[in-house]
Amino acid sequence: MRIIEEALAQIGIDEEFETYERLGGGDINEAYRLNTSEGSYFLKLKKKAPEAFFEAEKQGLDALINQAGVHAPKPLGLYRSDSSGYAGLLLEWIETDKTPARQADLGYETAKLHRTGAGYYGYTSDTYIGELPQPNGAFSSWLEYYRDRRIGKQAELAKNRGLLPVKRAERLTKLREQLERWIPAEPHASLLHGDLWGGNWLAGPGGQPYFIDPSVLYGDRELDIAFSKLFGGFSAEFYSAYQADFPLAYNWKEREPLYQLFYLLVHLNMFGEVYGKSVDRILKHYIG
Repeated sequence: MRIIEEALAQIGIDEEFETYERLGGGDINEAYRLNTSEGSYFLKLKKKAPEAFFEAEKQGLDALINQAGVHAPKPLGLYRSDSSGYAGLLLEWIETDKTPARQADLGYETAKLHRTGAGYYGYTSDTYIGELPQPNGAFSSWLEYYRDRRIGKQAELAKNRGLLPVKRAERLTKLREQLERWIPAEPHASLLHGDLWGGNWLAGPGGQPYFIDPSVLYGDRELDIAFSKLFGGFSAEFYSAYQADFPLAYNWKEREPLYQLFYLLVHLNMFGEVYGKSVDRILKHYIG
């Protein structure tokens, strides 16, 4: 496949390319296992990828590995072709085996990630959540960042896509005006995965957990935990290990739906009104 060989050459992999296998499970990108004379690699490709789409993912993986010291596939290089319209990201290949996933270790890894901090909230470069652009910036207030760059930007996008009927729009406006009642201004600024659902980690050799597909930011670690609980995929062992290592505030569950609201708005914008009732349920709970 010419594009794969071109990507390897552009990234600087001079090993002899042998075979490739297209992998399933990716809704956003094409995914391939590449086999060369020296080993295997993982290649993600996307046609007409937005500017800096894979650059943002590479930066996030580098942050997880180099700043937090947690396990994630090492990014090896970026690819872009004006002629084919493809962009891509080459990663080390993580071999999975039949060893049961160690969810307690995943909990400890997540706690280790969240102990990594910064002196601001947000991120100094823009990222993506799924295929949606995520404007960031460095903020001194988590409340301000979450209200304006997370809830506010998704609400704006939903309005532009015709997904905010009058009552939903009114409740969202009232919620943003009153958000300081629930969301803290200055929690610990943790390095967050940012897209921590059950499909964004894998069990590597020996069951070692690896984070994949991050959308990193610095913020309240409750955001990651809230999303992990929204669609499932994490065991009781995960939460027990996390709490033993880095306990959450006693009243963290009071804020859980507010942090899940961001991800439900993302899903509303990506998949449509099927997520509308879930958004409305949270808004009614807090605003009435």
